[in-house]
This record gives sequence, C-alpha cells and structure tokens, in this order.
Amino acid sequence: MVTTFLIKLVLLAWPTACGITGNPVVQGPSKIDSTKYRNPVFEPILADPTVIKAEDGWFYAYGTMDNWGDGNGPHLIPVVRSRNLTDWVYVKDAFLKKPSWKEKGGIWAPDVVKVDGKYYLYYAFSTWGDPDPGVGLAVADVPAGPFTDLGKLFLSTEVDVPNSIDPFYIEENGKKYIFWGSYSNSPTQGTYGVELSADGRSVPDLHQKFKVAAGDFEAVMIQKKGDYYYFFGSKESCCEGAKSKYHIRIGRSKSLRGPYLDKEGKELTARGTGTILLRGNEKYVGPGHNARIITDIQGVDWMLYHAINKSKPQVSTGANRRVLMLDKVTWNDGWPEIYNSEPGLNDQNVPIFR
Repeated sequence: MVTTFLIKLVLLAWPTACGITGNPVVQGPSKIDSTKYRNPVFEPILADPTVIKAEDGWFYAYGTMDNWGDGNGPHLIPVVRSRNLTDWVYVKDAFLKKPSWKEKGGIWAPDVVKVDGKYYLYYAFSTWGDPDPGVGLAVADVPAGPFTDLGKLFLSTEVDVPNSIDPFYIEENGKKYIFWGSYSNSPTQGTYGVELSADGRSVPDLHQKFKVAAGDFEAVMIQKKGDYYYFFGSKESCCEGAKSKYHIRIGRSKSLRGPYLDKEGKELTARGTGTILLRGNEKYVGPGHNARIITDIQGVDWMLYHAINKSKPQVSTGANRRVLMLDKVTWNDGWPEIYNSEPGLNDQNVPIFR
C-alpha cells in the first residue's frame, strides 16, 4: 500500500514534457515487499508488448489495440511505464485517432524504438483474416506521444508476403532493417527482413527482402548477444482464451540475415522447427510475443511477454485478457533459458536499475 501510494505521488507530479497529461492509473502487481514481485506485472491487457528505456529514466511499454472493458473503448496502442519493469502504470494511448490508410482494421503489435532523436512506432494494421494487412509507421517527440502517423510502409500484396504483420526494427553496421511476418501456408509465407531507408521511414526496394523463418512463426524479435543473433518467434494460437497454445521458440545465427538454426541444427525457414523457450503451464497459457530483453545493472536479463490466466481468460468485452508478464532469462551454453520453460508463478526478485 505504501509503495503504491508513493508511486502515485511521483507520477502525479511528473511534468508533461514526456507527453503525459491527466492522472495515471496504477495497475501493477500486488507486492509483499519492495524487493519481490509476482506475475502478472500489469493487467488487464497489454498484448504483444514492446519496451524501451527513455531518456527520462522510465521504461515505456506499448501494446496492441484492445478494449479493456473499462468503459473507454478500444485503447489505440496503450502506453504504460515503470522504473523497474514490475510497477507499471497506464499513462495514455499512443494515438489520438486511428490511422486511416486502411479502411478497416486494428492497430496491432507495435514496435517502438529511438531513431535519430525521435520515437518511431512501427505497427501492423489488420483485421482477423485480413487478406491484405500491412505495416505502418508513426513518430513522436516524446515516448508517450501522441504519435503522428506517417502512413504505410507496405501492404502484404505490395511486398508479396501474406499476412504481413508484427514488425520489428533493428540496426546493424549503420543500416536500418524491418522484420515482419505471420502465419500462412502460401508459397511466399514466412518471416522476412528488408533494409529501410537511411531515415527509417520507407523501404527503398521491397524486392530485396530476405527470408529468415517459416510461416508457422510470428512475432519476430531478434537480439544480438556475443557472437550470435538470436531469433525469438511465437507459434500456434494466441487468442483462444484458456485454450490458447501460443509459445515461444528460438534459433540463432552469426548473421542478421541468417540462416537461423535451432539447437538441433535445423533451419527456421523449415516449418516445425525452433527450440522451445517458453510454453504454458497449469495457470498461464499462451505465453508469447516477447519484447526485447532488458539487462539490469547487476547483469541480469529480463523478458516481458503476454500470457492468459486460465481462470480469467477474457474481459467483459470478450477480448482475450492477455496480461503483461516478466521473467528472468539465463544463458546456458550460448542459449537463452527461462526457468522450467514456463511463466513464473512464485515471488521473484525485482530487477535492479539504480
């Protein structure tokens, strides 16, 4: 109670220079003491999370457009923030209005990064079963926005990749890249990457795309550690409530462009591959679509992702109640691991950042 009260006081006094107005809502976990936390770290929903540490010292996380059942309608990319990855508060929505370059669809799976002094928000624009979803970009001066939409980067038909959703941004050797892709059985299915323009706002040549994983993956996240690039991708059903079978599989490569191999040496461009990192357990199902790994000052790695509590799988609107989860990542023989390959159920030590 004391911890929550102090957080509220600090946030209410925080200046609007970060793009924050109004009174934030605390929706983090219940804590026994300030050194421990227990999943989930934010609820009712923060699906497909991305996280960034801003220059103001706060971590900002962003999630897919969803109706939380709080009477405020669909949240147009909800923004939450925290000092330690466990005490999250809802701040505002990233968009004041939905982008208009597609007639129908939701704003899904944002990826927020700092590019040339601005905050870039890459996003998917899609409906369930959309024959031609696409990827767009919005930009803001401050981490909480509001973000100004710059329109589409490409539609699925333009890039010849079916179900083009779940964008992910990465830089290598001064070049900017976007990765994306999702489920499909068509000949051109899969997860792909392509080089962006120097300002990261367009794709000079869509024909230069390269494939890194098969069409039974989605939610790509790639992270460099040591000599390897590690591919994290999610498989199976994300959004069937308590029946969801989403889970995370991994591979690695010494090149950003691949080939990415799992522990058995199988290329991820073949279906049915990938080494399991995280799967559901007796309480949480559908763990997946992880954010970038964050390292605290003690050198401990942490990963945010979403999952569904089997006993509370939906909110009043029928939306899947994909809560925000946090677990420690360890490394064994050059591969990332999460304890028991399952969402953590017990009290864990809070990440240390100062």
